[in-house]
Amino acid sequence: MKKTYFSILLLLAFIVSHAQIDTNHYKKAEEFIASNLSKKYYRSWVNPHWNEDKNLLWYAVKTPKGTEYIQVNLKNGKKKPLFDQEKLASLLSEKMEKDVEAYDLSISQLKLNKKADELSFKKDTLYLKYNLKKEKLEEGEKPENPRKLTSLSPDKKTLAMVIDYNIWLKNMESGDSVQVTKDGKREYAYGVTPSWYSVKNIENKNDYDLDLDLNWSPNGKYLIVGKYDHRNMKNLYLYKSLPEKGHRAEVYEYERPIAGDSLAPTVEHGLIDVEKSNYQPLDLEAIPTFLSWGVQWHKNKTQAYFTRFSRGYKSLNIVELDATTTKIKTVYHDQEETYVDPGYHDMMLFENSDDFLIFSERDGWNHIYHVSKNNKNPQQVSKGNFVVRSIEYIDEENQKVYFTAGGREENTDPYLPMFYVVNLDGSNLQLLSPEKAYHSISFSPNKEYFIDNYSTVQEPNVAVLRRLKDGKMISKIEEGDITEILAMGWQKPEPFVVKGRDGKTDVYGVIFKPANFDPNKSYPVIEGTYSGPQTIRAPKNFRRGLLNDDTPLTQLDFVLINIDGMGSAFRSKEFHDFSYKNLGDIGGPDKIAAMKALAQTHPWMNISRVGIFGHSAGGYDATRALLAYPDFYKVGVSTAGNHDHRSAKAWWPELYMGYPAGQEYDEQSNYTMAKNLEGNLMLVHGDMDQNVNPTASMRLAAELIKANKDFELILLPGKDHSTAYYDNYLKRKRWDFFVKHLHGTTPPKEYKIE
Repeated sequence: MKKTYFSILLLLAFIVSHAQIDTNHYKKAEEFIASNLSKKYYRSWVNPHWNEDKNLLWYAVKTPKGTEYIQVNLKNGKKKPLFDQEKLASLLSEKMEKDVEAYDLSISQLKLNKKADELSFKKDTLYLKYNLKKEKLEEGEKPENPRKLTSLSPDKKTLAMVIDYNIWLKNMESGDSVQVTKDGKREYAYGVTPSWYSVKNIENKNDYDLDLDLNWSPNGKYLIVGKYDHRNMKNLYLYKSLPEKGHRAEVYEYERPIAGDSLAPTVEHGLIDVEKSNYQPLDLEAIPTFLSWGVQWHKNKTQAYFTRFSRGYKSLNIVELDATTTKIKTVYHDQEETYVDPGYHDMMLFENSDDFLIFSERDGWNHIYHVSKNNKNPQQVSKGNFVVRSIEYIDEENQKVYFTAGGREENTDPYLPMFYVVNLDGSNLQLLSPEKAYHSISFSPNKEYFIDNYSTVQEPNVAVLRRLKDGKMISKIEEGDITEILAMGWQKPEPFVVKGRDGKTDVYGVIFKPANFDPNKSYPVIEGTYSGPQTIRAPKNFRRGLLNDDTPLTQLDFVLINIDGMGSAFRSKEFHDFSYKNLGDIGGPDKIAAMKALAQTHPWMNISRVGIFGHSAGGYDATRALLAYPDFYKVGVSTAGNHDHRSAKAWWPELYMGYPAGQEYDEQSNYTMAKNLEGNLMLVHGDMDQNVNPTASMRLAAELIKANKDFELILLPGKDHSTAYYDNYLKRKRWDFFVKHLHGTTPPKEYKIE
């Protein structure tokens, strides 16, 4: 009896303590929105600009003063101002006839000359140059702004132009132009294709915004041209309820193949010999545009390499073109039972041979392979139970390759990319970044030095200058300053690792706590989700750990959590493949197991009240969680969700769900599970979303209505995929929905986020 009475008191205390979410909480949440919080994160990153002639680098950095411009001596790492900012501010004030602050110069397009004695930049509409020695400000030259549908050869002798969907070449010395192709038209165009996010009014005769596909050889003698066939293309449509003028809504269209489409826009390639001014089709089969992943020219030869995937992404071919003979041959092939992931594709050519390095998961982990004419089979360079993340540089003279990878070091989060070097024969692998952190590398052009920006989800960024040959640190250049953020009460995110659904596999994530965190309270839990197999959701560096959608919600007395379950990226092939034709799993059993385990050691996590939110693939997740795991997830906010993968752009679902679109697409569809809804669901979509068409949410709404389910639906007029995500009204409605349904209290009415 005493135990029952005590439990009732605890429950009453919980209800009372969580019935007081008011305007002050919302104001605090607004302070923690990324755009506001970022203003208080100083010395957060070094983006280096190298001047090797003078052995220096320079960069701009935000400090409590404002923006400071710094130069660093590469040999000793010593810092000093790039120029006298007070002096330049005075000169600019005189020039612009208005006050200009020394640490708020608001200048852009900065460029330091080779002698490091003159800085050119743009201020408002003026282009200026500043002599650093004489401290003299003068008018500068306005940079050339070439027409969008033109491309200048590397030797600057020839300008390629797309005019009426055909290729013209202009001799830059004589000014003469010649038309090379003559049969191009909008539906079958040379050198151009509609931009991915381009939409147009169906009554407007103007074309889409166009992307250029012209690839010059380094010597300027050859030009590879993509020819795009849209003759059998089907469009998707958007209903613009907020027209630019008048009261008639407008219909917009855009080209987009969806999963399983038998007809898709294709690309074929041809070669232009500039001297002969002729176009020759290459002996390459036309393939859907989303299967052609780029062209690379050899720096010192006349070879070019095409990256081509098969429909469904089960195989990859690297095809070599010899421009002098136009002969084509396949020089590399990779194949998997599930898919060869283009997200893991990285290829780097050697400069002094026909060799190249490429990624493959053929041994169960993503590793580097050396492809050479001297070896029939690709030779594995990196080996072990870890994932290579990027190839950074090939040192051909010393037969070494520099790369980043995660998961090799013991007792280290496997998602943290560390920096390594290894001999091309796989021997003598060395770690060059000893800190257990997320490392981002920027090389000097001569590859003698590099800037290493590193951080963790808990500790701000540190930027150091290192020597490449041995990784030795020359100097620490910047260290993130979060003094003002700590003064706000910000709580460092708590990374964790627990066992997943099988009791054996490690699952990683992060917990976010409110500024006024009290371990004696009981907090509802909200999961921020994005289980798209191409990435992870839990932040691994400081910027993502600080500036996100999770931190503001914590200020409304919630605990936020991110968990990356089986099927997500940057682990073994087996771990990654768990989501293949199984996207509806969303890692849910791993996440539920993790939260239950954490609740045992974190009693302030109330996992009887769990919400979830996400955008795009995360929007799919948020709905799926309520439909597939209704006993655990109670409240969901789903924005721009691709609720049936046949409504998404073809490449993404065909990669992770297979081609053709079979029965598994029905099984993984949220439409077919609408009858399972038990919790509280809010669907949100921008009516101009050209990434995930709003019909995805509308069709789900129709299924929920058919099943007689209660839910909320918000259409954001005039918003596309990204602008909907950042919309302040949506942020506030998301806060309201969780406060109402997880705290059981009425949120402040119509709070306005400025």
